Amino acid sequence: MPKMKTDRGAAKRIKVTGSGKLRRRRAFKNHLLEKKSSTRTRRLSRPAEVSSADERQIKRLLGL
Repeated sequence: MPKMKTDRGAAKRIKVTGSGKLRRRRAFKNHLLEKKSSTRTRRLSRPAEVSSADERQIKRLLGL
């Protein structure tokens, strides 16, 4: 049986915290920022936790 390979795309986007939770960047902060309020763009720059529904699948992609 070959080794499991880490999904490199997922590894670049999702980090594991010290307590084992998964962190990701939020979407919608790349372009067209002029029309978005500063409150909204500030909120989007904070990292988000991965939802519990997706956690099992993402951990498999990361080889955890």
